[in-house]
Amino acid sequence: MGGVSRRAFAVAALSAFTMAPAASAAPVSASEPPVRRAAAGMRGMWLATVAGRDWPTRAGLGAAEQRAELVEHLDNAVRHRLNTVFLQVRPTADALWPSPYEPWSQYLSGSQGRDPGWDPLGTAVEEAHARGLELHAWFNPYRVSLHDDPSHLVPAHPARKHPEWVVPYGGKLYYNPGLPEVRAFVQDAMLDAVEKYAVDGVHFDDYFYPYPVTGESFDDGVAFSTFGSGFGSRADWRRDNIDRLVRETAARVRKARPSARFGVSPFGVWRNAATDERGSDTRAGVQTYDDLYADTRKWVREGWLDYVVPQLYWSIGQNGADYAKLLPWWAEVAKGSRTQLYVGEALYKAGDPAQSAAWQDPAEMSRHLTLAARHPQVRGHVFFSAKDVAEDRGRAMARLAADHYTLPAAAPR
Repeated sequence: MGGVSRRAFAVAALSAFTMAPAASAAPVSASEPPVRRAAAGMRGMWLATVAGRDWPTRAGLGAAEQRAELVEHLDNAVRHRLNTVFLQVRPTADALWPSPYEPWSQYLSGSQGRDPGWDPLGTAVEEAHARGLELHAWFNPYRVSLHDDPSHLVPAHPARKHPEWVVPYGGKLYYNPGLPEVRAFVQDAMLDAVEKYAVDGVHFDDYFYPYPVTGESFDDGVAFSTFGSGFGSRADWRRDNIDRLVRETAARVRKARPSARFGVSPFGVWRNAATDERGSDTRAGVQTYDDLYADTRKWVREGWLDYVVPQLYWSIGQNGADYAKLLPWWAEVAKGSRTQLYVGEALYKAGDPAQSAAWQDPAEMSRHLTLAARHPQVRGHVFFSAKDVAEDRGRAMARLAADHYTLPAAAPR
């Protein structure tokens, strides 16, 4: 979000490709109509709160101003014929609702732990439903802070009460995924919101173990010595830790709120084919299986997820990671599973002069949906993010809506 967003990985991942990106040589005609134009299906947008990426416009606004801005985002989703909003409610081991586990988010009042004077999550659920929108609560499981100084956390913060839970890495603080008590705690903290509010979904982003930082190692040696017996390597143990988080959270969501769906939006490359013959025809410098210890392919094939939203944040024809190659790979992974496949779309790149030539063409995003319509496993799209939907730089969203969203949005199920 901004320079420190949930999508901060996108910049790192792009620079990590072994070859520089090329302009799109789009194999899909911009004027070619989609194969199918169903009014149903996922039409979502992420609404990011970390560092005020999308909302609120600045920390410390009054309750009425914050509420008005939030409602405007929901209205904007309706205007663009979307049907789902993924609201980030736990960006950094904090809360956008009155939580007995973690402090109020600093991104509301400007000061961690300070009551903003209203209930953003409760309001978001109520106002979204009044507009016919689904509201999915988006959580980051293990990130504690965007700095590495525990003294900057409020004294009552769990990370200060349990410093043994915390690992500094890359200038940030993280909970250690290898500790069973941490895994239980973060689930309790997240499930508090699920039990209290009629959310339609529970959503994780792409951060599990943190993205690699050159020259640094994630210091979980003591935890591995204590809990890692029986595993062939520390990497296998780490993947098992994340598998457990996903599998246990899925079961607890089903028990706490059976109507809610559980999904994850992982980085778009599971493994490169050069690493694993089951992988995608990519040359990405980041692979979720190896670097984030997130076996996202397994989660889909095992049916642990109700939906998956791989972040396919690249243009058609891009070297290193081609949207037109990753899309059918994910469709094949989802084929025959119970997990619904939605595609995460990089609307934030459209019309950005810092991006490649492909993203200067307002038809690029529309081409993505045209291509996706040829794969029956693709059940919809989610756009990053709300601010970019509203600004519609380069008119990419308007073009997309004219080509694909001519009918009002039905429920995404």
